[in-house]
Amino acid sequence: MGGICVNPWLLTAIIVAVVIAAVIKRLIGEPVNARELFAAPVVLTGIGILSLVKKTDLTAADITWIVTGAVLGVALGALRGATVQLVEKRGVLWQRYTGRTFVAVLGTLAVSAGFNVLAVKMGMHEYARPLQLAIGVSFLGESLVVGRRGMSSGIPFAPARTR
Repeated sequence: MGGICVNPWLLTAIIVAVVIAAVIKRLIGEPVNARELFAAPVVLTGIGILSLVKKTDLTAADITWIVTGAVLGVALGALRGATVQLVEKRGVLWQRYTGRTFVAVLGTLAVSAGFNVLAVKMGMHEYARPLQLAIGVSFLGESLVVGRRGMSSGIPFAPARTR
């Protein structure tokens, strides 16, 4: 049973473009709605998990580092989510990245890079670290915290956009 094969460089370029677009939108400020808050993180995490499921030669060490890295990624994303500014604008919840968010981004990138170097030195295979999974779980952690903070603010989320 064959699947869709996407050039890894093309997939990486698409992911980078999506992440850059999301960061720019959040730097400017954007309304928060549940679907948009969770869609990209869930899709990226799913693609990352799918790429791992297709690998038949993952070791116990790989799986241990993958799970540990995913937990770390969610935690670091949650830390970043705590720095996102939430305000009421036009009657709905808006989010905006702040200077603190970018400091958190730099810190989390350094921690993630150190973790990845340690994981490889301790036996994790390079191919067992899909970029999509790392980005997905990080944005999932951020979205969980932003969503929770938004719900507790009492400010209504923006309605889903119709296409």
